[in-house]
Amino acid sequence: MSRAKQLFNQPQPTTRNHGGYGAYERLVEEQYIQMLMTNTLNNTFYTDTQQLMDDAMVSHQEMAEVDAGFMARALVYARNEGLMRLQPLYGLVLLSTVDPDQFAKVFSKVVQTPADLADFLTILRGTGRGQGGRAVKRQVSQFLNGITEYWAIKYNGRGRGRGYSLGDMIATAHPKPIDLKQQALFRYLRGHEADLTELPQLQALEKLKATPNPASRMHLIEKGKLPYSVVTSIMQPTRTVWEALLSQMPTFALLRHLNAMDRAGVFEKSKNIDYVTGRLTDAEALRKSRILPFRFASAYEMIAREELRDALRQAVELSIGNLPTLPGRTAIFLDRSGSMQGDYLRIGSVLALALYKQTRGNALFWLFDHMVEDARPKMDESILSQAHRIRAQGGTDTGRPVRELRDIGEKVDQIIMITDEQQNEGSPLYAELERYRRMMNPELKAFIVDIAPYQQAMVPPRDGKTFYIYGWSETVLTYIAETVAGYDTLANRVREIEI
Repeated sequence: MSRAKQLFNQPQPTTRNHGGYGAYERLVEEQYIQMLMTNTLNNTFYTDTQQLMDDAMVSHQEMAEVDAGFMARALVYARNEGLMRLQPLYGLVLLSTVDPDQFAKVFSKVVQTPADLADFLTILRGTGRGQGGRAVKRQVSQFLNGITEYWAIKYNGRGRGRGYSLGDMIATAHPKPIDLKQQALFRYLRGHEADLTELPQLQALEKLKATPNPASRMHLIEKGKLPYSVVTSIMQPTRTVWEALLSQMPTFALLRHLNAMDRAGVFEKSKNIDYVTGRLTDAEALRKSRILPFRFASAYEMIAREELRDALRQAVELSIGNLPTLPGRTAIFLDRSGSMQGDYLRIGSVLALALYKQTRGNALFWLFDHMVEDARPKMDESILSQAHRIRAQGGTDTGRPVRELRDIGEKVDQIIMITDEQQNEGSPLYAELERYRRMMNPELKAFIVDIAPYQQAMVPPRDGKTFYIYGWSETVLTYIAETVAGYDTLANRVREIEI
């Protein structure tokens, strides 16, 4: 086939990206998964919060009209595999109107904590739905019947701008207590007089509020295993307070407050350093906490104490240590252009280096903007140390690394590109992929790991050897490995979820 015919037969771009370059529209299911997995309602380089919100609502409504069953499964996938919260909750509110049966099936898989329920009810009220009707009240009541004493302590306030406390939820849904202990718990949450005999944590909390004696307060914190968020709202978090809280803080809370504890002098004591580093390098605890790998990178950049930085380096290695090996030769391309500045580059750097280690070194790892640079990764150096050195710069030419790969005659089995997809100069990726397949490897598989919520795509849907993956969790790495072995689309994965 002549070059003219080859170019004529290529699908033409159907839209434009934010840089003005030609791009393609994804299938509605792919657009929906992407939005759920990447849209955190924070400003991005090209789009402000209101535009993200508007785009998200259009995506929810369109998916609800096309396939409410797929929508329900996608909400479960985003909440449990992508570890996202707000967008699945927005979708759940819409689903309660469109398909109450699907809503009932997935409610408990999406609403997992009282914070989730508070946000769900706030969104529901914000859409003009009031209390949502009988189908919603039934699910809310069932959830509230599972409230624990710990949850009652941790979530009864209106933190982070939430419009509902647990007491408000009980007043709204009127759940029927299953026994006298729960009746006392509900009365307490509603602000009524209650017998706390069978609720020792609540007893400890009320005594803490009333006791000025520092020693007694430390005893109550430890005996009652009171949550750090409640304790620090009652009293100044001094070194002594942090030390009392250490053993009951969840791993994620521990990670978030490392810098605050260091400033308070907690780590002047070697036993406290030993305890925290032990927690951060406990493989089983890390698995249960399901902390996104890039969260460790955020903490790493904030903390100066080398013992803690070393523990964070180990934590990331442990968090990806059980992932399957990528077979064949792999090329990993990380977009480091200006629009990736901040969290996107931090996320992308950790993912790229984790992928490199997943290949056991049988890969090349290049950074690209409008140029290409070999990142010179090392198998024997930690992911965080290497990621910390990567900086954003330049424009975006997504075709450049593929062209460079072809020019040097490097044959690979798969290309993995981590990017926000906002080409603004150079040759388009799709044309370069097609040239590479014709000249080097017709069976080449390409994976585009998109970590931004922009809706345009660089490759048309009909390309059956290019796969889109959305999100920031280690499940991205697992999906790539499984797809290489026997590939399928992410949308089909979602369709197979049991609800």
